[in-house]
Order: sequence, then structure tokens, then C-alpha cells
Amino acid sequence: MLRTHTTKEAAQLDGEEVKVCGWIHDIRVLGKIAFIILRDRYGFAQLTLIRSIVGKEKFKEYTKLTRESVICAKGKVQKTKQAKLGFEILPEEIEVLNRAESPLPLGVADKVSADLETRIENRFLDLRKREVLAVFEIRSTILQGIREYLLNQNFVEVHTPKIVATATEGGTELFPVKYFEKDAYLNQSPQLYKQVLMAAGLDRVLEVAPAFRAEEHNTTRHLNEFISIDIEMSFADEEDAMYMLEGSIVNAIKKLKEERKEEMEILGMNWEVPSLPFKRITYDEALEIVRKKGIDMEWGEDFSTEALKALGSELQEFYFITRWPMEIKPFYVLPDGKYSHAFDLMYGEREITSGAQRNHVYESLVEVMRSKGLNPENFEYYLRAFRYGMPPHAGWGLGLERLVMIITGVKNIRECVIFPRDRTRLVP
Repeated sequence: MLRTHTTKEAAQLDGEEVKVCGWIHDIRVLGKIAFIILRDRYGFAQLTLIRSIVGKEKFKEYTKLTRESVICAKGKVQKTKQAKLGFEILPEEIEVLNRAESPLPLGVADKVSADLETRIENRFLDLRKREVLAVFEIRSTILQGIREYLLNQNFVEVHTPKIVATATEGGTELFPVKYFEKDAYLNQSPQLYKQVLMAAGLDRVLEVAPAFRAEEHNTTRHLNEFISIDIEMSFADEEDAMYMLEGSIVNAIKKLKEERKEEMEILGMNWEVPSLPFKRITYDEALEIVRKKGIDMEWGEDFSTEALKALGSELQEFYFITRWPMEIKPFYVLPDGKYSHAFDLMYGEREITSGAQRNHVYESLVEVMRSKGLNPENFEYYLRAFRYGMPPHAGWGLGLERLVMIITGVKNIRECVIFPRDRTRLVP
């Protein structure tokens, strides 16, 4: 066994022998005594080296080690008020597993900040910083909270193809790939497949998987590869879908507050569990708010950045915008005259995701497709499911990174992805 305890576990002991492993965060030499601060994912431990105990040669060898070298230390834990961490380990031996080169391309212990490009180029070092790692521990717990909630609501987790022959929404923002002798694309959404599964009788499906969009936007809020959390549920309308969405987010925040107090403190997060249900306003009501702020916007337009800021100034919370104009929603949304059964979930000025009750009637669906300039023949595999018993259904797709960005408060969505893919980045 390479290690017996993590630093966090060792901190709870006194007088017991442990073997801890990690990276050298820092070394301080004070004459015949030296302190090696060892770091692992769970925290820090102070290794106190006394030259008369470890020996002159070993003392010299250990104190010459470089920062970020990987070591294991075996020794007794001792509670002491003199140590900043409240405990120290008096090592009998230190094993050097891997010596780090010096200088480091990116400092870990240093307080000097680096630009995001440098950090991503050296992500393996960047992630060793507690405040960076905290974002991904938060991300993991958010995903767990959402998944747990939905599985408890009888959703079945599925996985649908990511190499497809047809665009999900008939758009052109797709990455082409060569699929043997055929042209194919990376899927931008599992939308069509999860609807087909409603005809299969699965009733409620959940998918957590990558999605790809060839958008050329290069902003702090756009990615070309992201994780999409998608649901679809039968015998349901948009209210049922909104219920599942708000419940998922509330459960995720509850789980964070229960399990990630330390990480939330590191990131300066101060979330209260939102009240249910989230506020709902119609598109028309949102349009009225925007116009009262002096912004000229026609009915049927999507909200501009300026309009969203106006909304956010009035609504600093989670809220839904419902009853959108059908003309600006995808073909698979159920129409209601000039309106639709669609919704967007917002937080302040930021859009988190959208969803809707879907159009489950074959003839109506084909008519809407044609009105939007789409050829139904290109969607034959999808449309066949609507001819043999498709129930009413609703759902949504949620970008995990966008939600993490909002909850953690980071300023750039690339900080919510370990290895981001954007307009200019293909490595690492």
C-alpha cells in the first residue's frame, strides 16, 4: 500500500503512524529543523524534519527537493498548537516517487496570477491549486445532485449516438466528419433520439453526454464541446418539465451546501437554497419589462444582450420565461396559435437552458417543418415514430458548464471545463 491515509484523515489522528503521499507544496529550512508542506487533493500536512533524527545526509537530501516533487512520508502524527495546521507528521522516512523539474512552467504555491491561456496550457499544474480544483469538485457534486434527483423520479439513463447523418434542428452549425464512405456530423443535441424513445414507451429518459456546436462565437460564455444534461418525459406538458428542472437545480444546491462547504468557502460562494416553485413570467410580460426600460423591441424578436440585462436588473433570481412566439422556436415545439408551449430558464440576465412540450401529432409536425424550410424526408427515421403511437411529451436540455459558471460565479466558462474546446483551442 503506497499510502495509508490522506492528509485530511491524518489530521484527525494523534500518536498514530501513517503513510501519506502527495506533492511538495513548499519547503522551509530553519537551521537544524525543516518543514515540508505536503499537499494532496484533500488538504495539507506539515512534515517536520529534525536533522538529529533523520540524519545529516537525509536532511540535506530532503531539503533540496523541488516544489511539486511527488513523495510519500511515513511517520507519527502529533497534535500541536505550534503547527499552523494543528498537527504535524514526524517522518521516519521519505520516499521520492518523482522529482519535479525546476523552474515550473506555472506556479502552484505562488500567489502570482497567470492568464487563462497559460493556465490551460499547463492544466495539470493549474488543477493542483485549491481554488481551481474546487470548481471541478463543485461541478461533480452539481451533476450528482441533478442525476440523483432525476433517477429518484423514475428516469432511465440512456445514451444516444453522437455521430449522426442529419442535423437535430436543421441548422448548419455542425462539425462534419467522414464516416467511412458517408458524410456525417457530430450531434448538437440528443433531441430527436430522446423523442423517439418516448414512442418506444421508456416514459422518462435522462442522458448526460457531450454535445458539439460549430458556432464561431469566441466569448466567455461559449464552448464548442460541452456536457448536456437532457430529459424527455411522456404524458407531460411544459409545466411538468419545468417542475423537473427546478427540482433538479434545487437538489444540486442542497447537496452542495451539505457536502461542499469547504469548496464553497474557497470560491466565496454564498448560496441559499432557492424557494420552489421558481417565478414564471410570460414572453409578453418580459417584453413589457424590457420596453419600460426604454429598449425598443418588437414582438417576436429574441431578447438582445441589452434586453437581457434589463430583465436581469429586475429579476435577480431563477425564473422561467414561458409562452414564447412559435416563430423563434424549433420545429419540434408544440405550437399554440402564434405562441408555443416553450420555456427558457433564466438566472438574472443569463439564459441557462430551454425546454418545451413537444409536438406529438405527425401531420402538425410535418406542417411546421415545412413552414420552417425543412424537408421532412431528411427526418424520416424521426418522423416514423410519430405515425405509430407517439404520446404527448416534454423535456429540456441543460448545459452543465453554463450552470456551473452561474453557481460558482467564475467569469469564463472555460474555467468550468478541464480541457475546453473553443474556437481556437484543440489541445491539450
